[in-house]
Parts: sequence; structure tokens; C-alpha cells
Amino acid sequence: MPAGSSKKRERQYEHIKDSYEDRGVSKGEAEERAARTVNKQRRESGETKKKR
Repeated sequence: MPAGSSKKRERQYEHIKDSYEDRGVSKGEAEERAARTVNKQRRESGETKKKR
């Protein structure tokens, strides 16, 4: 997870990663997908810094 992530986002990441692994996705791919999903949600909710 990126620096500055909240405990909520860390839990969300673990849940998503575990869900992908339960579906048979490899560990590396599950981690990548979970990180991308959480980062997308952080960006959409305005939790990340915006470039000017």
C-alpha cells in the first residue's frame, strides 16, 4: 500500500486481495489488482494529492 494510506484502506486492500486469491488468482496478480482497486477508490474520493 502507498505511504499515507489509512487503516481502513489497508483492511480494504487485504480483503480484496484475499478475495482474488480465493478465486484462484495468483498472489502477485491479486496484490496488483487489490492495490489498483484501492488506489482508484482513494483517487475518486479525493484522498490523494492532485497534480497541478
